[in-house]
Amino acid sequence: QVQLVESGGGLVQAGGSLRLSCAVSGRPFSTYKMGWYRRAPGKEREFVGAISSSGDSTNYRDSVKGRFTISRDNAKNTVYLQMNSLKPEDTAVYYCAAARYSGSVYYKVPYDAWGQGTQVTVSS
Repeated sequence: QVQLVESGGGLVQAGGSLRLSCAVSGRPFSTYKMGWYRRAPGKEREFVGAISSSGDSTNYRDSVKGRFTISRDNAKNTVYLQMNSLKPEDTAVYYCAAARYSGSVYYKVPYDAWGQGTQVTVSS
């Protein structure tokens, strides 16, 4: 069974940057498609982006395209979410998720495991 631990959240002013990390243990990391989701107060969880198991392709929701970048280091069993030009509407708890799937990043597959989440707060 895979375990995920997020870190890197915090409070930042609008226009600032944060980098979230998600450390994965328990299974060969390179076989997992990784996703990032977020849940804002009073809202449902939403997809932020995903990266293929090999790291050669990514997919993002429209509102973060050009501002957020997902990357992974398969040697370190870690996936990253670099967030730039942050806006108050990016305030949420951010979760990473793992799906044992090596196909297209655009194909929707259920995620097998989730992290506990890390809070990101963007002040105006």
